[in-house]
Amino acid sequence: MQPFERLKLAANRRTFLRRSLTGLGSFALASMLPRTATASTGVIQPLHHSPKIKRVIFLTMAGGPSHLETFDHKPKLAEMHGKPMPDSFTKGQPIAQLQGAKLNCFGPQHPFHKHGKNGQEISSVFTHLPKVADELCIVRSLRTQAINHDPAHTFMNTGTTISGRASMGSWVWYGLGAEIDNLPGFVVLTSTGRSGQNQPIAARQWHSGFLPSRFQGVNLRSKGEPVLYVGNPAGVSRDVQHDVVSAARRLNELQNDSVDDPEIATRIAQYEMAFRMQASVPELVELAKEPKATLEMYGTPGADGSFAANCLLARRLAERGVRFIQLYHRDWDHHGNIKNDVAVVAKEVDQACYALITDLKRLGMLQDTLIVWSGEFGRTPMAQGNGRDHHMKGFSIWLAGGGIKAGTTYGATDELGYNAAENIVDVHDLHATMLHLLGIDHERLTFPYQGRSMRLTDVFGHVVKGILA
Repeated sequence: MQPFERLKLAANRRTFLRRSLTGLGSFALASMLPRTATASTGVIQPLHHSPKIKRVIFLTMAGGPSHLETFDHKPKLAEMHGKPMPDSFTKGQPIAQLQGAKLNCFGPQHPFHKHGKNGQEISSVFTHLPKVADELCIVRSLRTQAINHDPAHTFMNTGTTISGRASMGSWVWYGLGAEIDNLPGFVVLTSTGRSGQNQPIAARQWHSGFLPSRFQGVNLRSKGEPVLYVGNPAGVSRDVQHDVVSAARRLNELQNDSVDDPEIATRIAQYEMAFRMQASVPELVELAKEPKATLEMYGTPGADGSFAANCLLARRLAERGVRFIQLYHRDWDHHGNIKNDVAVVAKEVDQACYALITDLKRLGMLQDTLIVWSGEFGRTPMAQGNGRDHHMKGFSIWLAGGGIKAGTTYGATDELGYNAAENIVDVHDLHATMLHLLGIDHERLTFPYQGRSMRLTDVFGHVVKGILA
């Protein structure tokens, strides 16, 4: 027998054994197994409860924005500027780069003002965002479990500091499926600021982990070629490419009949998605066709790779039915010169965040979209020269959109901004609340892996009812 024939026979035997569960027990087992998800059809059918939103736009301020210069007004910290930080706050606590250093209080570097009907306190580094203060729910009591950038991003994205787990966007796509078939259900956009505080972002932050790989986020670039390796080579027409994709599908299906490998189905789906994206993506990224007034509102001339351009792309992706859109803006790691640099980066995101909220509201889409603005952690109330160190014990985020109690502030840190002290919210709680708004019970969205029923919130998480409308 030829080697190829022996390999084929062995593959067929393995496939037979894998497919052949014995007797009536196989039917009972099959009835208990989770529903299989495809890229367009999620496993949650029907939804666990009535959803408030259809999609999430997650604005990630990479580097760790200082809550003390953005959304958490601390007059007492200003009074204690330059004085020793009380040991009662810091003794025995994890500190990133200030461990063993003399800890002095560092007062807020920019004033705060009240905005909106309820007097939302927002730093003066933002000049546009206060115009939509009545749309924001500011949460001042978030905590995380990691004090360095990469594990903190990993925790915010996957609910654990262990690399290789599924990201929140992948979980949403897996659970709900996609509304369309010519764009991915989870898209990532990245931008870089001008002050130079740019921590690297790893692609595994939007990985599908143990979920089928077709649910991995797709990095879409707002400048240059939108998606790498999707376009046709020179001289290859769309008809020719369609023939290639069709032939590859038939070959993959033949292989799958022999080996029953779920990743082959993923490969088929990804080839076909890439083919459809060749037509849909060029139209998507033609920002120059937007009205001049819209471009001016966002503060971008078009596809310039800026955070503003990415916010406009996020709106266009949302219009087309993408479930989870995540934007990264890398410029918030202010260990020094925080007074100047936080003003620089705030200006880079301020107008675009305002525009995104305003634009979605104009289109009637804010009511079924959740926007989350968050870093991976906050910054210390103690000085690191003229900057601040990493801080995980308490920091601020804001949310806007469907199902959110707008125009409110929830939770609080202590008088110096060190510990989350009132209505504490953990990252797992944020994830649970996000899934709840999408119509998903976070305890019931699971995937079997290594003998456990894995979920985004692990064994933690509660819906934060205090921020829900």
